[in-house]
Amino acid sequence: MTSQILIKNLLDRLNKFKFVILGAALILAVLLYFYVNSLPTSYSIKATVFPLTSGSDNSSASSRIGEILGANGANSKSITDDANVNIEEVAKSRKTREAVALVRLPQFKNKTIAEVLIDNYNKYKSYSAPELATPKDTVALAATGSSLLAGYYTVKINKNSLLEVDFTSKDKDLISPTTYVLIDKISTFYKELKIKKAQYDFDFTQRKVDSFQNLINQYDKERIDINNKSIFVPPSKLQYTVPVENLENKKLLVLAQYNNAVSNREEALWRLQKVTPIIEILDRPEPPFIPVKPSKMVYAFGGFILGLILFSLIFIADILYKYANKQIKSSIDSKLNNQTTA
Repeated sequence: MTSQILIKNLLDRLNKFKFVILGAALILAVLLYFYVNSLPTSYSIKATVFPLTSGSDNSSASSRIGEILGANGANSKSITDDANVNIEEVAKSRKTREAVALVRLPQFKNKTIAEVLIDNYNKYKSYSAPELATPKDTVALAATGSSLLAGYYTVKINKNSLLEVDFTSKDKDLISPTTYVLIDKISTFYKELKIKKAQYDFDFTQRKVDSFQNLINQYDKERIDINNKSIFVPPSKLQYTVPVENLENKKLLVLAQYNNAVSNREEALWRLQKVTPIIEILDRPEPPFIPVKPSKMVYAFGGFILGLILFSLIFIADILYKYANKQIKSSIDSKLNNQTTA
């Protein structure tokens, strides 16, 4: 069977069953249309939180402090070069989700958010999916609620450095209270981490300042000892000149490091005092909500195209199978003849 004959046979078969193929494709399109129409509508809301701490203020403050103390040399280093607390990771963390999951909502008969999420999962799950039981243990309940909550919201920092929280749920009554709880927990944990890091930076820089101060005091003491020993020595005897110069050089080096450490300490203290909670919500998670549902017409059209392809392949499968078998058999016979001839 040549390729021309194959194409002719395929076209004849498709032409013979064209109405059957069209009818089957239309049935599939209608089924998809009603399936999408039966799906529950999800509702979405976007909340915007302000302010978020920017690193530019810290850098400018560090620069001004360094200029005052003379510590902005080539070797100076500011603690603002360290990684800042990432609020997106705080918002996505399991710790935040578990804390939200255990909060009770008066709107749902004082049930925890985790229990409400489990109820919604069982209400909207597919028929084939197993039912999810509510754990009696608090730890297991928090873990289950955290896992379910992860699929309800997304967070990102927009171009204006504002935190955007997008929350989507099939239950309208769940959206606003859960989003408010989520923002509150994000703010609380973010503030705690910022304070903890700022406190650590301040303690670290304070230890460095104390260490350098001890070295400076030691060099001053050695200098005083040398002066006391050489007070009655004639100027012509310069055996103490070199030790004094060495001490002065060491002290200048440590003094530069001391100034830089003081600059970092003052910056760390400023950052510690500046940490504030991010609780101001610009765009509140309140109605009207945005309905989110797949397009019925898009699914119907896609089902129609898929039906045409699928049922066309079904009706021409036997012709393609016979053609493929004949081609394979011809190839094998050709190889056997060549081997016999050789």
